[in-house]
This record gives sequence, structure tokens and C-alpha cells, in this order.
Amino acid sequence: MNKSWKERPWAAAGLLLLLAVVTHLPALRDGFIWDDDLYVTKNLTLRSLDGLVKVWTEPGVVPQYYPLTHTSFWIEYHLWQLNPFGYHLVNVPLQALNAILLWIVLRRLRIPGAWLAAALFAVHPVNVESVAWIAERKNLLSGAFYLSALLAYLRFLRLDETEVSEPRRWGFYWLAFALFVCALLSKTVTCTLPAAILLLVWWKRGRVGWRDVWPLGPFVAVGAVLGWMTAWIEKHRAGAEGADWSYTIDDRVLIAGRAVWFYAAKLVWPSNLTFIYPRWNIDADQWWQWLFPLAAVAVAVALWAWRKRIGRGPLVAILFFVGTLGPALGFVNVYPMRYSFVADHFQYLACIGLIALVVATGARVLRRRAVRLVLAGGVIVALGIISWQRCAAFHDEETVWRDTLAKNPGCWMAENNLGTVLREQGRTSEAIACFEQALRIKPDSVNAHYNLGKALARQGKLDEGIGHLQEALRLEPGYIDAHIGLADALASAGNVKEAIAHYELVLRAQSGNAIAHYNVARLYATDGNLPEAVAQYREALRLMPDYAHACNNLAWLLATSESSTAPDHAEAIQMATRASELAAGKDPDYLDTLAVAYAAANRFPEAVSTAQKAVELARSSGQPALADEIASRLELYRVGRAYHESVPTTSPQNQRSS
Repeated sequence: MNKSWKERPWAAAGLLLLLAVVTHLPALRDGFIWDDDLYVTKNLTLRSLDGLVKVWTEPGVVPQYYPLTHTSFWIEYHLWQLNPFGYHLVNVPLQALNAILLWIVLRRLRIPGAWLAAALFAVHPVNVESVAWIAERKNLLSGAFYLSALLAYLRFLRLDETEVSEPRRWGFYWLAFALFVCALLSKTVTCTLPAAILLLVWWKRGRVGWRDVWPLGPFVAVGAVLGWMTAWIEKHRAGAEGADWSYTIDDRVLIAGRAVWFYAAKLVWPSNLTFIYPRWNIDADQWWQWLFPLAAVAVAVALWAWRKRIGRGPLVAILFFVGTLGPALGFVNVYPMRYSFVADHFQYLACIGLIALVVATGARVLRRRAVRLVLAGGVIVALGIISWQRCAAFHDEETVWRDTLAKNPGCWMAENNLGTVLREQGRTSEAIACFEQALRIKPDSVNAHYNLGKALARQGKLDEGIGHLQEALRLEPGYIDAHIGLADALASAGNVKEAIAHYELVLRAQSGNAIAHYNVARLYATDGNLPEAVAQYREALRLMPDYAHACNNLAWLLATSESSTAPDHAEAIQMATRASELAAGKDPDYLDTLAVAYAAANRFPEAVSTAQKAVELARSSGQPALADEIASRLELYRVGRAYHESVPTTSPQNQRSS
């Protein structure tokens, strides 16, 4: 088989491409799921050139400092906006590219069964999560640069040549370094490449000298800096600190030992794959938990002892597997440790080590070519079918969480997130049931208390909702969303002053939050503090000039206040006109406000014509009550009376919520 592939490399690469694409075709029908909002759908940096600059120059403006990954999303957003098909259309070929690059790398290293190993990587079910999940573009893109950098470095090292004293080709060195930096800027888990290179040197030559080590110095340095940045952002921006991450070194050894065997088992037998795996209970006092790390060490020691008999290859493969998993083994805090210690996408590159080892061992053990072909074909087909079926689990966010709960019914996070999806669909009762189940599983879940409180408040159960929101704040006093949710619930219950106090806390923490300024302005208007309401609306518009609701509400206050002056009326017309323009003249509320502003300025002919348009638009859009209300104001304009002349104080009506 190897000889035929050498003679027909394009056919070999084409078949890998075909396998990867066909296996993941169902992913092209998948949509956006969890975290895709942070990376794509709600990522405002994708909208403008200024956003692209921020991705590169402001660490923390997006979930992680992976600027190349976000640049790829930026380009795609400007090609197909928020059509998920386009993003999947890039992910699937990237998986094929990585399989081809892996084949070239393994062939250059003269590993038996190189093409089969690449084929298994292309179709293996544990890699579906990286392909079908748009946010995991970082795995695919970093993998392509990682493998390309490794290939270039192998050309620099001349590992496949017996004469190592020949001059090194430094052009390949600098190419490898550039590709490695690109890999890090896509996802910093690739920082393990220098260690992998030294393993390969030891495998091929039996020793590692200073001549092999010093060229990797720049690789280690840049990897350490960007890796540290990722760890810092995970802790201080993503929130990977606190009780859920407070583990001793013994605990972390137990997590790592168990995780290594978990990943190996899923590679060998990829059944019951799920988005969120159960989070193990780590207890250093339970002796049996130490069997996992001890067994891992025992395997490494045995392979070291047998290296002269079986070769250094098996030990190198195992060390590559464990070392590449290193950043995700629990020694560094990452946010997912809050709900699980393992995830399929964590072993995307690491699985190469075990796959290559198993295939190479099989190639040596199975001498008959026909047997190898039948067995290889059967394994590829079986894994491909499982992967095809696995793609369906990523169809949409509801599907992801229901699939997770079917396999991991004790997953509080899946219950909570499914409830959020259902609430956004208007299925409030179902959502409440999910949040309540999440709290039965994890009574101290801040997110579940917050979400349940909001859902109950939406149903009009204000006292219960306020209770859960207060519990969320008791558990996490600095939880800004809980302050906002509690403020809204208190306002609905008539406790406006207390609601304002919570929004003032929010603004002290997030002075640049335009929506918070907008919402507290509405509360000030309700409370009769019109000067402060006007000031808060103006601040919201300073932060977000195209905030149509703020334009409309500010215009209403300026037009209807008894103390309004001619300049106020002019500004009211300006703001109301802007709101209507932002809505393309299709919002009857905004036209109503504009008519009120015209009348306040004694421009009654314009008030009449604008109000007539608003009445017609309200009726045509199925809002008869609004149409009748505007029509009553229209009669005032026809006799030369402004709306505020018939209302003694400024009414908070037309003060839209955010």
C-alpha cells in the first residue's frame, strides 16, 4: 500500500479529502450552538475594520487572544454574514487539509501505515466536535499551522537523512517559526510543538544535543508568552478562579491521570460521546483514584525499560499524546473545568500519537496485506458512520443540550443552558422546569438561580423571581446580570427606587454599558426624576449613537415635559427623526413620537401628516390599540393643540424597554 501511495500521492491526498468531506457532510446542515455567539453571532468586532484592529491589539476584547481565528471569522462575516453554512463550509475542508498534512508528516517520518493513520484522524468521531462546532475553528486552524510548522521544521532538521552534519536549511527554520506563531495566534495549545520536536529527535537519533535544543529557544519563548496570556485571560476574563478551580497539586495529579486514560479509551472505543461529560468527584483520600496516574507512569516506565527491545517509537507516541494533552490536563485553570474535566476537542492534536502508534503496530503485526486492507477498510467505515451520526448532535443548541442530557442526565449546566434556549423561544414553563432541575442537581448554581428568577418574573411571579435573583447575588455579589435582572423585577413590582439603586451599582462597575444607562433612564422617568432621565439617555446615546430606543425615549421626554423650551423641542424633533430613520420609517411608535415633537414645536401640519402615517402603519401591522391611541392625539394636532397640553405631567408611556 505504501509503495502505491508513493507513486500516486495526489490520489492518496484526494482520497483523504473525500473521506473527511463525506464523513462530515451532515455538519454542513448544522447551525450555531453554544459559544458561537461569543465568537460569531454576537461578536461585534466582526462588523467593522475597527473591530478587526481591536482583535489584534486589545487582548480580552474577544473570549481569547486568538487573533488569526477571529480574523478568519471576520472575513467570513463579510462574505456570508450570519449564515452558519458558510462557516461549516470552511471547517470541513480544514479537517481534510489537516488529515493530508498529517499524512505528509507521518510519511516523512517513515511511520508504517502513515496514510491509514491520517485516514483514521480524518474520520474519527472524537474529532467531530472540532469540525461541527463553529467556535472550535481554533482547533482546525491551529492544527493546520501546527502540522505545517512541524513539516517545515523536519525539512530544517533533516531527520530523514543519515548525515546530520550537513548545513541546515535555515529558510525552512524561519518558515517553521512563522507557521508556529500563526498556530499560537489561532490557539495556544500548540505551544507544545517544541517538546514534540525534541521527542522526534530523540526517537530518530537516540540522543538530544545542544545543537538540537538551542534553535527551539525562540519557539519556547513565544509559546510561553502567549500561553501565559491565555492562562491569564482564562483566569481574569473568563472567570476560571474560585471554588470550582481550587484544587491541590494532589487533586490535579488525580485529574490528569484519569483524563489521560479517559481520552485513550474514547479513541479506542468512541461510544457514548457527548458535549459535556460527567465531572468526576476528585478525592485524594480514595486510594483507587491514584491507580490512574500510577498506571500511566507504569506504562511510561515499562516502555522506557523495553526501548531497546521494541524501539523508542511506542514511548515517543505515548509521551507525545500526554504532552500534547498537557495544557488541558488540569494543571492550568481553564473555564470548562467548572463543569467537566474532559472534552473531545481537547485531544484534537494529541490523538495523533495514539492513532499513529496503533496503526504502526498493526502494520508490523499483521503481515498479510489482504488482512490489513480488510481490517483498515472496516475500521474506516465504522468510524465514519459513527462520525456521520455524531454530526447530527450539533444541529442546533437545543439538540446539543438534549443529546448531552440523554447521555449525562446529571449535567446541571446542560439543564441550565437548555432552559435558556427554551426561554428565548418563549417556552417559559419548560424553561422553568429545566432551571429547577439544574438547582436540584447543583443548589448553589448562580446561573440557575439567576435564570430561574428571570423566568419567574417574566411569568408574573415577581416575589419568587426576586427571591432567586437575590439568592444569585448572595452567592456572587458582583454578578452584574443578576443586579440587572433584580432591578427589572423590582421595577415590575413597583419598587422603582430600589431598582434604581441596583442599576447604579451596575453603572459603577460598567460605566460604559449603554443599555444599563438606558434602563436606569426609564426608571428615573417613571420615578419622575426627568432631568436625571434625560442625562442618562444622553449618556446611552454618547456610548451608542445609533440606539434607536434611546433616541425615541429621549425625544418623548423632551417633547412632553412641561418645562421644555424651544431648544428642547428642536432636539426632540432631531432625536425622533433619527429613531425613525434607524427603523426605516416602519415603526409606528417612533412616528408617533416624531408627531408629538412636531406638535410641541407648534409645527402642526407636520404633526398631522406624521401622525396619519403612524396610524396607517399601526393598523397595517396589526396594532389596532396603538392606532386608536395615536388617532386620539391626531385630533389634538388638527385643532392646534400639543399632546403635553392635555396631559399635566410627562407620561412614561412610549418609554420602550431595551
